[in-house]
Amino acid sequence: MFSVTPVNHQFDGEIQQKIDCKTKPLGALGRLEPLALQVAQVLGATCPTIKQPKLLVFAGDHGIASAGVSIAPSEVTTQMVLNFLHGGAAINVFCAQAGFEMEVIDCGIAHPVTGHEALIDQRLGAGTRAFHLEAAMSASCVEQGFAMAKARVALHHDNGTNLIAFGEMGIGNTSSAAAIMAALLPVDVAACVGRGTGIDSETLQRKQALITQAIQLHQGQLNTPQQILAALGGFEIVQMTGAMLAAAELKMLILVDGFIATAAALLAVTIAPAARDYMIFAHQSDEAGHQLMLQHLQAEPLLQLEMRLGEGTGAALALPLVRAAAAFYNEMASLQDVGIAI
Repeated sequence: MFSVTPVNHQFDGEIQQKIDCKTKPLGALGRLEPLALQVAQVLGATCPTIKQPKLLVFAGDHGIASAGVSIAPSEVTTQMVLNFLHGGAAINVFCAQAGFEMEVIDCGIAHPVTGHEALIDQRLGAGTRAFHLEAAMSASCVEQGFAMAKARVALHHDNGTNLIAFGEMGIGNTSSAAAIMAALLPVDVAACVGRGTGIDSETLQRKQALITQAIQLHQGQLNTPQQILAALGGFEIVQMTGAMLAAAELKMLILVDGFIATAAALLAVTIAPAARDYMIFAHQSDEAGHQLMLQHLQAEPLLQLEMRLGEGTGAALALPLVRAAAAFYNEMASLQDVGIAI
């Protein structure tokens, strides 16, 4: 379904020389310099420009939420989707400030929202099944979610977008992301599971036990990313994974948010390793396990603000840094321009 090619490294030397010859000491702009290199690799060495950036918030509910792994019931997913649509959430505020156009996609919340034309309907069901008792969804559901996500990303690409970010909303989705992490990486479940929305120690132990139960239940059916998504995933994580693969296939920059988005990125890179070339990691979440996933992906996040909200908030806050990297690359004078010899 996806054919992702690596970035073209033909002009890396030219790009790096342009960065090095700006009116500054070598390396003086720190991590903005490798960021500018990556932006130029993906968008072109001559004048890479961020165009019509989009942030898609995928929402879906999780059957495991009924087992008490969160401080909030599944109804909160619907309430937060309404909040997004009315412009009242943190992600709305940050997108407006950063210049991100935002859209909300219902991938399968348990209690659908009606009467809002702005809400994109890509429902795969009314919440997943409880994955500690049975598979979260069918294999065909995963493929359908990939296809929906691919079409949505293609639409934005055709309209001129070349940078895209993904947020999420779904009570129980840190449990799904932690289970995916445990299935993909050689780490103990305890290292993957965090406090999510702020659960107490008793609930944390229950969450760890249920995810351990799920990994044991589905042993033998966790051999591919698609199988892992079917067994342990969420509808929004399926569509984020597909959207990342679609964006990489179209050679767009992908701004990856926090713990749950990085679980989707981990799946995407497992399916198509070249997708990693297009990913910029916005921030390190305060959720347990995120640092381990970032290390596995050899990713240095741009920000570390002790956030664990999701929604794409870290990605929205990081967009100005990506713009700044492109701007200094395109607009900053060179040493030769001003006659400085170093």
